[in-house]
Amino acid sequence: MTTPISADPVGGTCPSRLISPRGVLDLRGSAGRDVRLSYPFDAAVVVSGLPGSGKSTLLRAWSGSASVVDPRITRTSFEARMPAWVPYALYRPWARLRHMYGLRAELRRGGPLLIHDCGSRSWMRRWLARTARGAGRPLHMVVLDVGPQEALSGQRARRRLASRRVFALHQRGLARFLRQVDRGGPAGVPGISSVVVFDRGQRDRITEVRFGPSPT
Repeated sequence: MTTPISADPVGGTCPSRLISPRGVLDLRGSAGRDVRLSYPFDAAVVVSGLPGSGKSTLLRAWSGSASVVDPRITRTSFEARMPAWVPYALYRPWARLRHMYGLRAELRRGGPLLIHDCGSRSWMRRWLARTARGAGRPLHMVVLDVGPQEALSGQRARRRLASRRVFALHQRGLARFLRQVDRGGPAGVPGISSVVVFDRGQRDRITEVRFGPSPT
């Protein structure tokens, strides 16, 4: 069962609300004020969703608040060193390992962190939860559940299309994860402190993410 939204008005007449996520917060279908998300200073927040759902746009908007780890940076680095005729599938495992190595280092480094990940792979969620726990960090997730048509439209707009097979894998994996969250609530996402789910209508209303002050 999804935990009801816990939101406090900010600044009296201010039309936004500040939320410190705990458990599962389902913002899909909600209307009204804009939302600002607040996390502890040492939190790692995974921004997830289908390819084309708007993860990169959201992370760019939030990048002033925390360091960002994006696997596309590693992929681009590998592609720049490889001959154009070598398909990405041949060196994807090495690129993925390099990304995970860098991500583990960032998790151990401390300070607020934003992570770009599709969220559809259960093994990756387990690895993130285990690695964050080892680094003494709380792990949170923000999931963009915008639907496949909106995600495909986003891919076309950015002129970067996932293959049908890859997109279908992500679609099935994310749908399975969301069902798990809907059925199990916090117990369905072991190792993850909170999951915030929002849809296309709410996507542009998450105006800010903030992290608590650095401990003295």
